Amino acid sequence: MDIRIDDLTGSEVAELVREHLQGMSLHSPLESMHALGLESLRKPEITFWSAWEGDELVGCGALRELDAQHGEIKSMRTSLSHLRKGVAKRVLQHIMEETKQRGYRRLSLETGSTDAFDPARRLYASFGFHYCEPFSDYIEDPNSVFMTNEL
Repeated sequence: MDIRIDDLTGSEVAELVREHLQGMSLHSPLESMHALGLESLRKPEITFWSAWEGDELVGCGALRELDAQHGEIKSMRTSLSHLRKGVAKRVLQHIMEETKQRGYRRLSLETGSTDAFDPARRLYASFGFHYCEPFSDYIEDPNSVFMTNEL
């Protein structure tokens, strides 16, 4: 799998981000949806990676710098045609390696609290993430859970 920094200009990536937003809207009320669109992902504090197998886009993920020691995982998504093939695990490993290279001491995330997000929560827990209080600009929300990993 080739994981590379992406400028979010390709049609395949745009479609995967749209798929991500649509999927989130099915399981989270609008006021609880924290997924980012293309323009928001192009901010300087966000690094976005796309994951490819040959010429096929299989997933993506992003890292937002909250401060010099704290990062946030954003936009983790596996293409629907590649679910349960280890894509998310590999993208998460890549993001965590980058986090350590940057010298962050903490990596956090927000995800949904419903059953639809159970596979994501299990994946993060398997990498040492544990539940925490809201961080950054997040507030308590029954549709969200917050997880962190002290590196």
